[in-house]
Amino acid sequence: MLANRLIRTVILFVVLAATTAFAQPAQNLQKADNAFTFRYDMMAPPPGPPSAITAEDLPNDPGKGVFVSWTSAPGDNDVYHIVESYMIFRSPSPDGEFVLLSKIPGGSTDYSDSDTALVNGNKYYYKVAAAYSSDTLYSGVAGPAIPKPQFFHTGRIFAFAMMLLFSGGAVLFITKARSGKKVYVRPIAGIDAVDEAIGRATEMGRPILFVPGLGDPSQVATIAAFTILGRVAKKVAEYQTRIIVPNYDPVVMTICQEVVKESYSAAGRPDDFNERDIYFVTQDQFPYTASVNGTMLRERPATNFYMGKFYAESLVLSETGFIAGSIQIAGTDELVQIPFFIAACDYTLMGEELYAASAYLSQEPAQLGTIKAQDWGKVVAIALMIIGAAIYYFSSSAGSSFSAFIQGG
Repeated sequence: MLANRLIRTVILFVVLAATTAFAQPAQNLQKADNAFTFRYDMMAPPPGPPSAITAEDLPNDPGKGVFVSWTSAPGDNDVYHIVESYMIFRSPSPDGEFVLLSKIPGGSTDYSDSDTALVNGNKYYYKVAAAYSSDTLYSGVAGPAIPKPQFFHTGRIFAFAMMLLFSGGAVLFITKARSGKKVYVRPIAGIDAVDEAIGRATEMGRPILFVPGLGDPSQVATIAAFTILGRVAKKVAEYQTRIIVPNYDPVVMTICQEVVKESYSAAGRPDDFNERDIYFVTQDQFPYTASVNGTMLRERPATNFYMGKFYAESLVLSETGFIAGSIQIAGTDELVQIPFFIAACDYTLMGEELYAASAYLSQEPAQLGTIKAQDWGKVVAIALMIIGAAIYYFSSSAGSSFSAFIQGG
């Protein structure tokens, strides 16, 4: 009996000792954590509002804009104090009611107020608040800021210089063309084949089909098609060959009639002009395509011209012309349709070649000068890209190593 009590007493003593031993480190750890927190609180900057608030007119804008900047609030993005957001307020007077404009994430140091309600020439005042998890602290008032428009965007000086360079080149080449001097434009196979194709149609006694595309009169490709049509119609009038022009747009039809009529008059054969050969079909894409295909198979034209805007109907038209045995010359600035024309046509004017063809055939000084200015503009742009790439390379670490190698360092 006494032995059992003694054993129980020993076990109880051991359990109490073990509990005390394991509890002591946890208590010590809690004390250490409390001490660290206390020391961190003593060293960490207290939360506060943003400082050094400035408000000034937003540069390089048409007005109605103010740029607000500030220094981050104490503890912004710190491990202890975290600014959840900044709130920007505006008022027309320093003592008036401030209206909340926006709430932006913490870590930000500026804000552009481009509210359309701002009036150029009026004074505006701003203040910024730092929103912590437990409190919101407001800065002092900044201002007045007076929005006003700028006459010149300083960030676009290079674009302005390039515009002046291009415009000067265009004027120079236009003046040169008007003075009678020859302005060289690179020959394009599709352009040189126009006269040959018209001559072939005359020899065969078959008509010429000219399709001005599905674009409206305001599109550049359609305008280029008008110029090419005028050149083709003049040759057709000289050779006394028939020309057929089916149109998708009624306004385009009217313009084409006038262009062809003028070309016949310029060739000295106004009586040979037949207005019924330049006609309107429909403004539905595939019914128009079906009608043109039917014309190809019935009339069997010796030459087909496809000039202007084309879409999904391009392959259908060109394949039908191939079946009809026609010489086909196409030109469009629709990049997706160019491969279909290349596959089925004898000659294809790709992209800007269509515009160049218009200038080449018409020999108008304004068009020739613009084409030459564009070409030289591309040369300058490519040269600037090469120079910029070289400067970037030689300013990098690899470039520095290469430069040191060249210098024998």
